[in-house]
Amino acid sequence: MAFLTIDIGNTRLKWALYEGAEPGATLLEHGAEFLENIDRLAEGAWADLPTPRGMLGCVVAGEAVRRRVEAQMEIWDIVPNWVVPQAAEAGVKNGYDFPGRLGADRWVAVIGARHRLLRRGQKRPLVVVMVGTAVTVEAVDAEGQFLGGFILPGHGIMLKALESGTSGLHVPTGEVVTFPTNTSDALTSGGTFAIAGAVHRMVAHLREHTGQEPVCFMTGGAGWKMAPSMGLSFELVDHLIFDGLLDIAQCRQLRV
Repeated sequence: MAFLTIDIGNTRLKWALYEGAEPGATLLEHGAEFLENIDRLAEGAWADLPTPRGMLGCVVAGEAVRRRVEAQMEIWDIVPNWVVPQAAEAGVKNGYDFPGRLGADRWVAVIGARHRLLRRGQKRPLVVVMVGTAVTVEAVDAEGQFLGGFILPGHGIMLKALESGTSGLHVPTGEVVTFPTNTSDALTSGGTFAIAGAVHRMVAHLREHTGQEPVCFMTGGAGWKMAPSMGLSFELVDHLIFDGLLDIAQCRQLRV
């Protein structure tokens, strides 16, 4: 028996096949495809997989992309299940003004981080950072209330915006340094420390709001690039969205 999890982001589709639909299930296979290549999943990466008996996914790339993925899943006899943010799920309460408008990936990551902490026997405030095409920085209090979060451009978007809007600047291959003395390093360092500054600000907001020191989790494809420049204690988690999907699957009692 196997259970498929899918995370459809703005740039890539990430997938992971687990032995079961619960946290800690053995990972059997995983992979990623750029969105322009997802119409070949059934005959490519998914062709030789063990047949999943269930699935759960989250989508931020839109309905058209979701339908393309569902078409690829027709090689199996499974019902597609997708996470849609709501007022509460899996013990987390959604403080967004319009809960359904919260990005599904943000909601799933917050749930995954909350349950990761609870499994350690801890009830503390959380800051959840996802570093990808965009960067999100979320705040959760010790009772599991999602308070809100920041959205800011990822490294690539920042640098392309500067290149298109500023004469003489080009997307650099610079380094992150404390005092940049060339334009490439200045651009790379500026983008990195802008993201780090947003995380520091959210940690300070949450500390002031709750009177407790928050735990900080970071995830996303570019998280490792940020790690050396954060300047605060945090835990880098490789697959927080997949963790959250398994937590939700268990709470929904999805079975394989």
